[in-house]
Amino acid sequence: MRSKVTVVGAGNVGATAAQRIFDRGYADVVLVDIVEGLPQGKALDILESGPVIGSDASIVGSNGYEETADSDIVVITSGIARRPGMSRDDLLLTNMRIVSSVVAEVVKHSPSSILLPVTNPLDAMAQRAHQVSGFPKNRVVGMAGILDTARFRAFLAEELSVSVSSIEAYVLGGHGDTMVPVVGSTTVGGIPVANLIEADRLEEIVQRTRDGGAEIVNYLKTGSAYYAPSASIVQMVEAILFDKNEILPCTALLEGEYGINNLFVGVPVKLGASGVVEVVEFDLTEDETAALKQSADAVQELVDVMASNEE
Repeated sequence: MRSKVTVVGAGNVGATAAQRIFDRGYADVVLVDIVEGLPQGKALDILESGPVIGSDASIVGSNGYEETADSDIVVITSGIARRPGMSRDDLLLTNMRIVSSVVAEVVKHSPSSILLPVTNPLDAMAQRAHQVSGFPKNRVVGMAGILDTARFRAFLAEELSVSVSSIEAYVLGGHGDTMVPVVGSTTVGGIPVANLIEADRLEEIVQRTRDGGAEIVNYLKTGSAYYAPSASIVQMVEAILFDKNEILPCTALLEGEYGINNLFVGVPVKLGASGVVEVVEFDLTEDETAALKQSADAVQELVDVMASNEE
């Protein structure tokens, strides 16, 4: 029996994630959106690719949540996307209301599911999803660190002309301008990256990683990234469905780890069938610890704004 994955939001991120999951054939997919015809049309188009790619999975589109019942995982991508000149934080209050309404429906129809928020500003939306759902902390885990880390690894691989698989790296902290690429533990073929790239150039790559989403937004003008985000979603889905206990940078609720309390922040987690199996604590340099604290403070500011705007 195949697993069941619901993707809420049939925009570029959601539809591409749904397509990637369907392509693999291990899960039936429900694609949900409030726009009439949009999820149905995209789901049908994806379904008709099945004979070509060899997938026998089912995929349906819906404007409601009845068909999502008993989902194992619910990916939440719904919300407004960034435009040029906007930060992820500019989306806060609108997307807070959207995520709140989505989570309420998900809880009603799939009370045992694991929630994967993707909507920006990611860490704050994960905090909101946890609050509204009432789920235990292991069953709410946000996608951001995998994407940020993928960008960092891609830029390093390009710089050094090596395979991306040779690069071990993590990007921690909030999914925003204060994210923390952990340079101290980044290696290329086991060699510390600081031994291979001059400090000034390495800092430029770190900054490009922080600006990775904005760089794409500025090119696209009317949208934001979706190929790399959707691939990152699928890595999390597979870690959960196949109980991989894979260590991945994700947004999780911290309760003392890294000196941070009661806040969703991007950290390495062991991800398996129950969701977050454990938070993995890395040794950070003093500068990296300070940067992570600063990033957490920026997330806390958004959480406080949400709290003051609750209806």
